[in-house]
Amino acid sequence: MGRKAGSARVLVTDLDGTLLGGEGPDRRRLHDALIRHPDITVVFATGRSLASVQALLRDDPLVPSPRWIIADVGASVIDAIRMVHVEALEGQLRAGWPGADRVRAALRHFPQLVYQEGVPQEGRCSFYLIPEGLSDDLKDAVKSLGCSWSYASGRYFDVLPARASKGRALRLLGDRLGWPRQAMLVAGDSLNDLSLFSQGTNGVVVANAEPSLAAGVPAIDRVHHSALDGAAAVLEGMKRLGWLDRRSVVIGYHRPPLRWLDGAWRPPSSPNGILPTLQAALTDKRLDAVWAAAHIGEAPPPAEPDTATDGLPLSLLPLCPERWAGYFHRACKETLWPVLMSQPDLIRYRRAHWADYQEVNASFARHISSLATQGGTVWLHDYNLWLVPAVLRALRPDLAIGLFHHTPFPRPDVFRRIPAAGQLLDSLACLDWAGFHTADCADNFRRLLAGTARPTPHVGVHPLGIDRHAVADLARTRPQPQHGNDRSQLVLSVERLDYAKAPVHKIRALDDLLAHTPGLRGQVRYRLVCPPPEIGIRAYDSTRTELENAITRINHRWGTREWEPVDYIPRNLDFPEVVDHYLAADVFWVTSLADGMNLTAQEYIAAHHATNRPGVLILSRHTGFAQHTGTSALLTDPLLPQDLVDTLRTALTMTVYERAAHITRLAGLLDIPPPAQWAHTVIAAIRGARASLH
Repeated sequence: MGRKAGSARVLVTDLDGTLLGGEGPDRRRLHDALIRHPDITVVFATGRSLASVQALLRDDPLVPSPRWIIADVGASVIDAIRMVHVEALEGQLRAGWPGADRVRAALRHFPQLVYQEGVPQEGRCSFYLIPEGLSDDLKDAVKSLGCSWSYASGRYFDVLPARASKGRALRLLGDRLGWPRQAMLVAGDSLNDLSLFSQGTNGVVVANAEPSLAAGVPAIDRVHHSALDGAAAVLEGMKRLGWLDRRSVVIGYHRPPLRWLDGAWRPPSSPNGILPTLQAALTDKRLDAVWAAAHIGEAPPPAEPDTATDGLPLSLLPLCPERWAGYFHRACKETLWPVLMSQPDLIRYRRAHWADYQEVNASFARHISSLATQGGTVWLHDYNLWLVPAVLRALRPDLAIGLFHHTPFPRPDVFRRIPAAGQLLDSLACLDWAGFHTADCADNFRRLLAGTARPTPHVGVHPLGIDRHAVADLARTRPQPQHGNDRSQLVLSVERLDYAKAPVHKIRALDDLLAHTPGLRGQVRYRLVCPPPEIGIRAYDSTRTELENAITRINHRWGTREWEPVDYIPRNLDFPEVVDHYLAADVFWVTSLADGMNLTAQEYIAAHHATNRPGVLILSRHTGFAQHTGTSALLTDPLLPQDLVDTLRTALTMTVYERAAHITRLAGLLDIPPPAQWAHTVIAAIRGARASLH
């Protein structure tokens, strides 16, 4: 009956006598547990019709909202989000159905049958029947119609299509959605639930079940015969499967540490960044941690991610694509991101999108609350979850709540340009601890919260480094590029498409350099590895257009048959390919308008130092990493066009000896704590802050 926390979870339950059975407090506990665990997909499997189920949902506040409904004793399958029939499945279930009128006509000479007048029904024909009336002649008559039958509760006789049953409907639905059998729990009390228990799933037979069901369900380990009635038995079944486990540490981030793509989990390509950093740190079983993240879709993906995550428990919060688009593509990227990048004039705010942001944050808070043990530690990440602290604090005042900002944090006057700044400020004040990469960002946060009614959260400065050994080991295994005698040089940038990375600024600076330094024409190539953002994000559309136009112009202006100044690679590369580009580059060029620790710059240094290759790092003064390197890097200001040109010229004219010494100095500064140590330090800081505040 055991399972791991990362897989899909599907509860398939009968209604009358099962989900609706038992005492009121038990029904309330079951209802609340399902609300707290939105990653559990709820499927009703009932003899009721759709109209009857809809009335129940309307009138009974303790009935949880289902995702799917198997109705009419398995003759109907309904998408409960849209309340529409799944015709493709029903066509298979109802094949050969003669229709209710023909059934009633053929069985009219059985006086013991009383048709259920006024009871909505589809794809079946339902009668009342006393047990003594269930004769062999009646069974034979149904068989001669090419139909099957179901008898339950000593009263209900249903004539069904030959292929219809709750179990077959569940099998078809589960196969369509890719649900593994071990990820499902079926619960029932009536004999017409028997087919559910023949599908190879986990099961629970409630104590108040019909004796014929209890006798008919095989005695196997995966099926529990409960001593509890109705809803209490269902809740017990979920607990036995570990579906309601709580953890000492809950990580809250809007994305999981891997992608569900083409029917499988795909791990990150790079060993660095927030996703692999947390994944590497949290596989330490002593932390007793779980990662709460969003999955975009109408149900969690079916396959268990334990192999891809090296055992890190993962609990997914399903979000519909429309909600995700309003939350992430619009509110996060169009309202909040410009402020973080100190570009408040680019803010675009829509009430509907902000409502999506609020709803997703509230859903995350409820989800995290359901996963955290009493007195547990919650570690949130980034601006995507800024409203979680307030909701979570109201739900769970016992928790230690910290939030680490991987992005820059703006000055108070810039932050207050956000239309919902007051709401965000109230939520951030509910933190026990807030963390940053740099002292400047930490100071901006302190000044923003100064004077609030609540105690100011503890603030920590914890710059994040890279897995230096992983980068070095990989660099040593890659083919080492050989430089010819043509004095040509490669300048490289590896960055996602974002106006904050100032890609157009670089193209303009290169154009200016070539115009005023003719000797560099044909001798310098700038390679820009610039993968696009997630589909649906429009905030960078104008940057993409401007960048592509600028590249076309510069290549047309200066390019020859043998050489073009800009080599543009607008796609994601596997990390070994990225390392190959690092090793080939004479100069690595970072011009961010605002940035954190810029892990690509650290990777470039580590790769070159590990292979004894000289190189030059040009680094924007506005990155967090620049505060760490100081003048050991060539610092530049992307807001000053001539400074970009002059700094690039300086880099290109450095001697091999100067470049070797440059890389050696920078490598000596890669003493930032590695990911696992960094994560443990932050968790300890959150716990310490909670203890000191309370």
